[in-house]
Amino acid sequence: MSEVIHVIDDDEAVRESVSFVLEMNDLTPKTYGSATEFLEIAGSLDRGCVVTDVRMPDVSGIDLVRRLQERNITLPVVMITGHGDVPLAVEAMRAGVVDFIEKPFDNQVLLKAIRTALDLQTAKLGHEDAGRRFEQMLSGLSPRETEVLRGVVAGKMNKVIAHELGISPRTVEVYRANVMSKTQASNLSELVRIAMLAGF
Repeated sequence: MSEVIHVIDDDEAVRESVSFVLEMNDLTPKTYGSATEFLEIAGSLDRGCVVTDVRMPDVSGIDLVRRLQERNITLPVVMITGHGDVPLAVEAMRAGVVDFIEKPFDNQVLLKAIRTALDLQTAKLGHEDAGRRFEQMLSGLSPRETEVLRGVVAGKMNKVIAHELGISPRTVEVYRANVMSKTQASNLSELVRIAMLAGF
């Protein structure tokens, strides 16, 4: 039996598009037009993955994650948005989101995030192992790289980090690129996730 993926988005076209991609990859989509609609049945679920938009009327994606946590519903969540920015990515990660993907996204990026979420659900120990592995990665950063990473995880823009550290924004970009390389993070959401897993 294929895994059920709960797709929550107030845009019907997005729901249909994501559902099609899931069905083509042997996953079973169930769609909801709002977080409120999903919350009505969430308590009966113990498997699967949630794919939700961030900005929705009534209950936002991040509010949804918090409400699931309040009810001890531990389904992994992948968040998609057309309005991605650093503070929002950080807020989503802090709320417990597995990954954060900006529209328009590549279908393979979405599928990879969903499969990662499902893997985390079935292997909590693997999650802890990943945390230890990422701790080792972060321990290889220089003091300045660590300071820049701390600023990134706090959701600060490059120019703000530069001002606080007394260096140029271009230098911050160089340090940030070094951090991405050393942690093997392919994008900002992955970097934030690595830092969170390592307890940074």
